[in-house]
Amino acid sequence: MATALDQLFVRLRSENRAALIGYMPAGFPTKELCIAAIQAMVDGGVDAIEIGYPYSDPVMDGPVIQAAAEQSLSQGTSAGDVFDILEATVKMGVPAVVMTYWNPIERFGVEKFALEITKRGGSGVITPDLTIEESADWNNFTSAHDVNRIYVVAPSTGDLRLPQVTKQCSGFVYAASLMGVTGTRTSVSGNARSLVERIRTTTDLPVSVGLGVSTKEQAHEVAQYADGVIVGSAFIRQIQEAPTSEEGIANVRALATSLAEGVRR
Repeated sequence: MATALDQLFVRLRSENRAALIGYMPAGFPTKELCIAAIQAMVDGGVDAIEIGYPYSDPVMDGPVIQAAAEQSLSQGTSAGDVFDILEATVKMGVPAVVMTYWNPIERFGVEKFALEITKRGGSGVITPDLTIEESADWNNFTSAHDVNRIYVVAPSTGDLRLPQVTKQCSGFVYAASLMGVTGTRTSVSGNARSLVERIRTTTDLPVSVGLGVSTKEQAHEVAQYADGVIVGSAFIRQIQEAPTSEEGIANVRALATSLAEGVRR
C-alpha cells in the first residue's frame, strides 16, 4: 500500500519539482512549541516532516541538533510524546516520518514501533545507524505494517554495497551529502550531486539530500538534481537564537517560506 510519503513524491514528480522536507526534534523546545514550530514549517510551505527521536548518544547529529535533543530529553520527552507529535503532524495534512537511532526502536519493541507508526498515520522511519545486515526483523515488520524504510547512504558507501542498501529502502533514499555530522554549511558539498547520480543507477526511488542546506539558494541548487531537500539545523537555530518563543516560531515560518521559494523556483 502506498504511504502518504509515496503519494507526495508521485504528485511532485508530475509537478516537476523537489519536496522540501523539514526536520524538528520531538519535544523541542517543549512538546507544545514543537507542534507549533512544525505547523509554522507546514504553513511556510514544507511538504513533509521528519520528527527526530531525541537520543543521548547521536552519531550523526551536529551540535545544533544535539543541543536541541538534550533540551528535549531534560524535559522527559518519551516515546509516547514522539508518537503524539507524529500524529499531530499528520493531522496538519503532510506526510511525516520519524528519524531515530536503532536503540529506541529495540527498547520500545521492533514490531510495536512499526505498528505505532502506522497507527498514528506516519509514513516511515529513517534509521541512520541500522545496517542492512541487522535489519531482518525490521524489514519483516515494516513490510507487514506498510511503513517506509529509509536508510542513509553516504559518499563513502561503495559501489557494491550501494545497490544492496537502496534495494532495502522504500519511501526515499536519504543521501547524506558529506562525511561528518549534521549542521548548516556555507555551501552544499559537491559530493551531493555525484552521490545522487550514483544512487539513481541502483534504484527508481526518490532521492533526498540532507546535511547542510540552510538557505533559499542552497535549496534551489539541490532541488535541481534531487527529489527531496532536507533541512534540519537551520530550522532549529531559528528557535535557539530567538529572544522569545513567539519570534522563534515566526522565524521558522519565514525560513520555510524562503526555502519553499527556492525549491519551487
